Amino acid sequence: MKKLILLLAVAALASCKSNYSKTDTITLNYPKTKTVDTVDTYFGEQVKDPYRWLEDDRSPETEAWVKKQNKVTFDYLNQLPIRSKLENRLSEIWNYEKISAPFIEGDYTYFYKNSGLQNQSVLYRKKGDGDAEVFLDPNTFSEDGTISLGNLSFSKNGKILAYSISEGGSDWRKVMIMDVESRSIVGDTLKDIKFSTLSWYKNEGFYYSSYDKPKGSELSAKTDQHKVYYHKLGTSQKDDQLIYGGTPEEKHRYIYGTVTEDDRYLILNPRTSTSGNKLYIKDLSVPDSEFVTILDDTNSSTTVLDNVGSTLYLVTNLNAPNKRVVTVDASNPTPDQWVDLIPETENVLNARTCGGYIMASYMIDALSTVKQYDYDGNFIRDVELPGLGSTSGFGGKKEEKLDYFSFTNYYTPGSIYSYNVETGETKLYNKPNIDFDSSQYESKQVFYDSKDGTKVPMIITYKKGLKLHGKNPTILYGYGGFNVSLTPSFNIVNAVWMELGGVYAVPNLRGGGEYGRAWHDAGTKMQKQNVFDDFIAAGEYLKTYNYTDTQHLALRGGSNGGLLVGAVMNQRPDLAQVALPAVGVMDMLRYNKFTAGAGWAYDYGTAEDSKEMFEYLKAYSPVHNVKSGVDYPATLVTTGDHDDRVVPAHSFKFAAELQSKQTGSNPVLIRIETDAGHGAGTPVNKRIALYADMFSFTLYNMGYSTLPDNAETL
Repeated sequence: MKKLILLLAVAALASCKSNYSKTDTITLNYPKTKTVDTVDTYFGEQVKDPYRWLEDDRSPETEAWVKKQNKVTFDYLNQLPIRSKLENRLSEIWNYEKISAPFIEGDYTYFYKNSGLQNQSVLYRKKGDGDAEVFLDPNTFSEDGTISLGNLSFSKNGKILAYSISEGGSDWRKVMIMDVESRSIVGDTLKDIKFSTLSWYKNEGFYYSSYDKPKGSELSAKTDQHKVYYHKLGTSQKDDQLIYGGTPEEKHRYIYGTVTEDDRYLILNPRTSTSGNKLYIKDLSVPDSEFVTILDDTNSSTTVLDNVGSTLYLVTNLNAPNKRVVTVDASNPTPDQWVDLIPETENVLNARTCGGYIMASYMIDALSTVKQYDYDGNFIRDVELPGLGSTSGFGGKKEEKLDYFSFTNYYTPGSIYSYNVETGETKLYNKPNIDFDSSQYESKQVFYDSKDGTKVPMIITYKKGLKLHGKNPTILYGYGGFNVSLTPSFNIVNAVWMELGGVYAVPNLRGGGEYGRAWHDAGTKMQKQNVFDDFIAAGEYLKTYNYTDTQHLALRGGSNGGLLVGAVMNQRPDLAQVALPAVGVMDMLRYNKFTAGAGWAYDYGTAEDSKEMFEYLKAYSPVHNVKSGVDYPATLVTTGDHDDRVVPAHSFKFAAELQSKQTGSNPVLIRIETDAGHGAGTPVNKRIALYADMFSFTLYNMGYSTLPDNAETL
């Protein structure tokens, strides 16, 4: 067994108290990970895959490896002197009441509430001015809180509810059907549902999507032919009607079926990847009608926003990288017939509807502004927002005149506001009572140069009065992919980090959606290196301007962001002291072999596309670029054993490579959460424990063995 003696010389820092001057020793004995002689050939080049056996998530050998790795990891983490205090503080600040915006279904008003430390939020309801009562409590689904509530969808009269549940964090769901008055389960429970909306047609039944159950492991087997079904109330799932996706010609990786609010149309949006979609429409008011094509290629992303009679309102980036709203008649809905209603601007548009109006949210350098339009495209007003930050919500039924939205930024917990679409009046609906003083913190947006000269925005948040002495513990968080925009939002764990004097920095890397399709495409396929260069340049900026130095910088990201951290720590192992890759896509040559991974090809390309694409992927794939003789950062890889989106084998293989080749004294550990998936629905107690582990690992490896007082800077 490889034996590592970790010697952390914890020197007294300029801004720290003298009790930081000490030396701690933790002995690590990594489990021996066997290697196999598996070799793949790509375009004549042989590529070894010595840890291929770890891809078998059902293997007793893999299970034993997980247990051994977790023992080493948790033995280490449990010795960290600051862990328990961090966990206590996380629990304290987490323990506040959280309430969602209300929504009306039938005779009841519903809302979610979490009293503070409940593992899952509870769904409440009330009738009129009556008292609220518990309607659905996911905490009763299982003793350990690992069964979570997913989608909710009420029938049009609000009397029947279809809801999904996830067991152990899996993307595979069950769908239950409930009579809302008696709260009793009625009809058949639908099983093996994955990546699905639940969309009702009147009060008769609903449309949903799924794949055929895979042969082999449901957690890792490939799923690539999505199908849309219709479930009629009172019938068995085996009798559900296949609507689309059952033939080779209809094969797509993702298809969602949604019904318009007036029950007139069924909309299908087949996709081959996570970007771009076809669009079909079916008139449900005409018996045996056929689907009519709006778009028959996946070169753009287009959705149906609403309809008034046969007039369709579409949101599209076709010939409009920042999106626009167009109208067209459903009888002849092809793009040549589209008429601009809200033209494209220089800022990225996200549109929702409520009360007969269109709420147009725009991102300006990752910050929100909202404009209101009527259905004729006339500008009504700018929505008054509480400050600079992010909004979400803005969506309701046509008869509802009171809309709700939330506002947040990196240091302001999300508050909910009501908005009257007729008068424009905004009122505070709920402000959380949290043990965190937002007035003591501030954010600064900067623009820095990436390697190729591209200007990249970054928001840096910290406690007021921060001293730029170059030694502030700093987390650099990134994602950079899949058109995902990182807009300012409050997170309890980041609040604790900043409360201790830490800096939290989030750059808006290429590959995201902050500046529209061009910004996204600039971080995809054979331009993916731009994302890594942007992240590296962000780290260098923080050091150049004395926010931090290498010893006090941590890199953090999850999923595609886990790939980001893995690639950057390989390319620049000297950039940061700590690396925290979570549920990352680490094997870029085989990611498309598992579950729905092939759907990520728009962003990544695949090793089978061409010799050039294979060589490009291999050049940055984290698993394939760990080198012997390199001193890598202190690394805590995190994943879940039930992650069936980014299968844990990615993290397993990356950790095995790092442990076998790490040269320096920095620890390389993998923390594998049991009965947990990609993150959604994870119980609060597990989330608190995870972040206590991550932050104590981070601070300890930066050189801290005690926590500072809340009032002081680290």
